[in-house]
Amino acid sequence: MSLDLYTPEISALAIGNPYPERLSDPAGSAERRSPICGSRVTVDVDLDDDGRVAAVGTLVRACLLGQASSTLMARHVVGRTPEEIAAARDALTAWLAGEGDMPGWPGLDIFTPGLKLTARHPSIRLAFEAAADAAEQARAPVAG
Repeated sequence: MSLDLYTPEISALAIGNPYPERLSDPAGSAERRSPICGSRVTVDVDLDDDGRVAAVGTLVRACLLGQASSTLMARHVVGRTPEEIAAARDALTAWLAGEGDMPGWPGLDIFTPGLKLTARHPSIRLAFEAAADAAEQARAPVAG
């Protein structure tokens, strides 16, 4: 059954991250790790004057699903607000848990075969969790 999740499309996404390197001095950065498989995703962001993501960088050391999810996050995160990213994270979490509708983030429907494979959910969520935390951190005023 899990083989249905490892499609050529997922494999292609795994190598398609448009921002595969970290930012040199990000305003916000967060790392998330899956305790189940050890996958790690780090997301760096800078926000523009309107509070939207202007730049993103990633370091992805994850399984195929974590890599694919990181690509989907990275492809569509620029221009989003921290609130929009947090809403996407929450919608993805609810959808994977069977408690919500398909998230509005482009491409996430590719993970539909994995809905019943709960052990894979943390890997799929990693990039969105890290991006939401990094964007929130970037927005927070620096204590001086």
